[in-house]
Amino acid sequence: MVNITPIVAVIDVGSNSIKALVAARGPAGELVVLGSGTREARISMGISEVRPRLSEAGMQAGLVAVQELLAETAARMPEQTVLVATSAVRDAANGAEFRARVRAATGCDLRILSGDEEANLIGRGLTSDPALAALQDFYVFDLGGGSLECLSFRERRIEQAVSLPLGCVRLTERCVGDPSAPFGDDSRQRVTAACRAALAQGDFRFFLPPGTPAVFTGGTVNTARAIFAARMGQPVADTAAIMPVEELRVLLADMARLDLGQRRQVDGLPPARADVFPTALAIVIALAEIGDFSAFHHSVHNLRYGVAAELLQAGDRGSPEAV
Repeated sequence: MVNITPIVAVIDVGSNSIKALVAARGPAGELVVLGSGTREARISMGISEVRPRLSEAGMQAGLVAVQELLAETAARMPEQTVLVATSAVRDAANGAEFRARVRAATGCDLRILSGDEEANLIGRGLTSDPALAALQDFYVFDLGGGSLECLSFRERRIEQAVSLPLGCVRLTERCVGDPSAPFGDDSRQRVTAACRAALAQGDFRFFLPPGTPAVFTGGTVNTARAIFAARMGQPVADTAAIMPVEELRVLLADMARLDLGQRRQVDGLPPARADVFPTALAIVIALAEIGDFSAFHHSVHNLRYGVAAELLQAGDRGSPEAV
């Protein structure tokens, strides 16, 4: 039996979904996943408002999801459990109230990450992915409901980490008049324009040489891969982890013709994401055009993995860090 210790659990309260990871450090210093779970809670409704607030329904859904995932992770008997929250809670005027309610309901504190903390922890998580071990210089992008995290690595060290307000829920609310209707060219143009404006005005720069690999993590590319897998009748794990941008363009064209009811019937597309999925694809494609990327490497090693690595290092001082 492989000796893995200690065990830690992470619950990531995201804008669109709430996810859990249970992990430990293996004998060679690697991050070993012992369990995971996801709940589609969408706590971020209204995030595009000038002064966004978490709705009562959103907070209730979030609390239920956190409690369910805490119960699931407890079965693994983690030595430490950490809850983190990202853009929806960070930007909400009543984010502190939600944090207090989580504390009252569960006894656990909710760590609200800054944009810089979120981006850096995503980068740390990516370096734990063995499939990316050969990459030295590369970009990383993580798309959530409220924000887009943009990173660049040189020799596997983070040189840039920027959080931009380009989440798929945020831009759907801002740019799409009727999310239940087919995704028209006017909606796509507004999404693309918002991406170009935010990147032009922000601090992120595409400074690495042309042809530098780009890694994408988060639910959008994971969902796209699941749709392709369903079309081929294959498990997602058996599909290619490199996603050509041209295939994403074709997928967006397919999704754009469908109304919300039809999108909810698409195999591989979670019904709870069907309203924001065309916007999310449009964001990914706009980013590819701005950065001149022809493909993205897909990885699931994002924020939760980075937080787990941080916890394991703190409880395992003197052992080599897994990077």
